[in-house]
Amino acid sequence: MLYSVTANAEYGDVVINNYSDDAGMRPVIFPHWFHRIRFRCKVCHADLGFKFKAGGNKINMLKIIDGEYCGACHNGEVAWSVENCILCHSAKPGTPTQVHESTISKLLTTAKKNKYKKNKPDVKKGGSKK
Repeated sequence: MLYSVTANAEYGDVVINNYSDDAGMRPVIFPHWFHRIRFRCKVCHADLGFKFKAGGNKINMLKIIDGEYCGACHNGEVAWSVENCILCHSAKPGTPTQVHESTISKLLTTAKKNKYKKNKPDVKKGGSKK
């Protein structure tokens, strides 16, 4: 029985939505810290080729089924296999690729907001702030 439950990403989780929305699937929630306490960084980032950037790899289901990226472990022997989609594809549709609630994400978002405010035209005076 499949359930249509949306999972909430927690601090440090990586939401991956490079292809999910376009494929009609929910974005993936990758529980980074759950994996990090079990494996050293090099296992995924050196041995399996994951880049140190959310969404930095061109991961798709064909590659996973062929044993690349997540599929190196999620093969039904080391960890569950790909048959139960909602175990990974559980984020709210439309959620962008990101490290959830990361300090860097908050800093970048704040910097973008401040830049927008600084360059925003002054509508009341009918001109720009320059």
